[in-house]
Amino acid sequence: MVSVFQFFFSLYAFLVFVALLVLLFPFFLLAALGGKIKGGNAIMRLCRFWGDCWLLLIGIRHQVSEENRPDPKKSYIFVGNHISYIDAAFIITSVRQPFRALGAAEYGRYPLFGYVYQLVVVCVHRKDPDSRAASVQVLRTFLRKGISVLIYPEGTFNMGTTALSEFYNGAFRLAIETQTPIKPLLFLDAFDRMHYRSLFTVNPGRSRAVFLEEVSVEGYTLDDLETLKQRVYQLMESQLLQRKVP
Repeated sequence: MVSVFQFFFSLYAFLVFVALLVLLFPFFLLAALGGKIKGGNAIMRLCRFWGDCWLLLIGIRHQVSEENRPDPKKSYIFVGNHISYIDAAFIITSVRQPFRALGAAEYGRYPLFGYVYQLVVVCVHRKDPDSRAASVQVLRTFLRKGISVLIYPEGTFNMGTTALSEFYNGAFRLAIETQTPIKPLLFLDAFDRMHYRSLFTVNPGRSRAVFLEEVSVEGYTLDDLETLKQRVYQLMESQLLQRKVP
């Protein structure tokens, strides 16, 4: 049940989100002229500024732990837990280096936002095998250019009672095939800042992001895919349970 405060605060947060998008949209259009790599990286920086401003204006204190920060000179496959729509803002403000995320194609249909979304997200129709295969090829291209990628290994929101839902193979197969290290990223308060059941559940307060130690895939083959997946799952699960404290 959404409280009156939550409803009106969420409405305020949504209006601020849209206002910032409208103000920045001409800059997004200009940056897009730079192409998929340079232009895409410029758009990511604009999105980061957008996210920083939005979180500040709606009273969410987003803090990224100093431990295990990623090396800005390296490319990674970032994997994160997924519990809320607000994860997108937390990701863009936590990862301070060029990256592209794998995301659901349906979000690209929204006016203005959808245009920007499609410029920085590798869109996939999750139920279409051809779309999934094509998206992996695009991610490979970005990795070859030294640009990191981000994949939610749970596939969608974790709506269960466990710390994490079961992982899909995609991120780990890509890591092995491209020999790219995996960098887990945990969001500890996303559920409290916005419940997945509704966009009208935004709450001000703290937000913590924690990078975990990178997981090397050196020497792994596809025969080790399940081992790698379970290794990352157990690492993320144990740290979520350990760090999820008031």
